[in-house]
Amino acid sequence: MQAKSTQTEDTEGEGDDGTVLTISPEKVCFIIIKAREFDAKDEVTEPDPGSNPADDMGVAILESHGDDPVAQELTAFIRALSEDEQVDLVALTWLGRDDYSAEDWPGVREEAAGAHNKRTAEYLLGTPLVGDFLEEGLAILGYSCEEFETSRL
Repeated sequence: MQAKSTQTEDTEGEGDDGTVLTISPEKVCFIIIKAREFDAKDEVTEPDPGSNPADDMGVAILESHGDDPVAQELTAFIRALSEDEQVDLVALTWLGRDDYSAEDWPGVREEAAGAHNKRTAEYLLGTPLVGDFLEEGLAILGYSCEEFETSRL
């Protein structure tokens, strides 16, 4: 199966198998990239180094501090999405964990809608490998972030 690219003419939200997304694949690809930046962070080893970051070779940038700008950006972006778009994100995450197949999409989406609350951003950011799960979920439905990544990076 050839994966659908995220070109403008393909953003109608319909996958190769007719699956309809309420969130644009471009938004999901943006979240995937940012989630991978966030996942690359390590636990804090020195909470207040008190020195020049250049002296420490910028190690603090790779640590997950409470005021992490990547986490703040991702949280704000996800919270700004409509409820239906947030439901799609959670359903794509579940689909990408290999818990379901493409044929299960309507049921997965319904289950995600039933579980929806105001903590979607926190839930997704607390899910290890969420970027990988989202990308796999998109791929299962026939989408690819390859063109998005190529044109944006």
